[in-house]
Amino acid sequence: MRVLSGIQPSGPLHLGNYFGAIRQFLELQKGNEVFYFVANYHALTSTRDAEKLRAYTDDVVVTLLSFGIDPDAVTLFVQSDVPETTELAWLLTSVTPMGWLEKCVSYKDKVQQGIPAEHGLFAYPVLQAADILLYDADLVPVGQDQKQHLEITRDIADRFNNTYGETFKLPEPYILKDVAVVPGTDGRKMSKSYGNTIDLFDDPKLITKKCKRLITDSRPPEEPGDPSKLDEFPLFLLFRLFAPAEEWEDIKRQYLEGGLGYGTVKVRLAELIIDRFAEARERRAELLAHPERLAEVKAAGAAKARRAARAVLDRARLACGMA
Repeated sequence: MRVLSGIQPSGPLHLGNYFGAIRQFLELQKGNEVFYFVANYHALTSTRDAEKLRAYTDDVVVTLLSFGIDPDAVTLFVQSDVPETTELAWLLTSVTPMGWLEKCVSYKDKVQQGIPAEHGLFAYPVLQAADILLYDADLVPVGQDQKQHLEITRDIADRFNNTYGETFKLPEPYILKDVAVVPGTDGRKMSKSYGNTIDLFDDPKLITKKCKRLITDSRPPEEPGDPSKLDEFPLFLLFRLFAPAEEWEDIKRQYLEGGLGYGTVKVRLAELIIDRFAEARERRAELLAHPERLAEVKAAGAAKARRAARAVLDRARLACGMA
């Protein structure tokens, strides 16, 4: 199966990115034809500092390599290194009704949050459709919050096919059912926009400091805990993601019986996070010490991606009279 997915480079990647995307990327690269890309065109809707965007883009590539994405087994590339993307986006825009875009939940949500209603934000699903259709993807891993965008991609492809003849393969969603809910330090969903993240490559001291800020029960530790809080408090939710099953069961027992020291659990959580990513941290340091390796990976990935993209774009150009 040909699988495609991307990550937006809007800041350093955090625990939510690991459990929501990177962990699945590592599994999907086994036995599939995989395309992973850094969606830096999409990041232009939120990042307006050129130096930061360049740095964030390279950081995503380095992070994926550090965690074990194999550039010899997958096509790993930067979105803007494939100019075919924006040309196809325009061809798709020409058949996309505005009403479809106006109904997008993510667009309405961001406008309600005070994000300016610019064309890039409004037309985001069309560019996303180009990302997917350009590589004849069979499967696109998405969370439930992105399912609507994939449905629009299928609608756009279907409309183009009905207008100009069979051109695009309709991709299927690969719904990640076991994606963990990763809370931030303030209890809300971990997100760069909330400033509540624990970044994958934070300094160990900073990871410990952030863990110590995690919300816990206001009742005295010696009192028996409320079972419902085990699924509410960020400390417990994160600990469950990182701890061995028997260690989590022991913590849960102590909390429910009374006598659990939250400070000890927070320090232990920090240790678990640091240990989990120790090898990736070492590989990252090695990659940063050899920037020529990063340049080689990006160039090779762009070349492979463009070969695949060119074939699809040529089909679309021919279909609608551009060739």
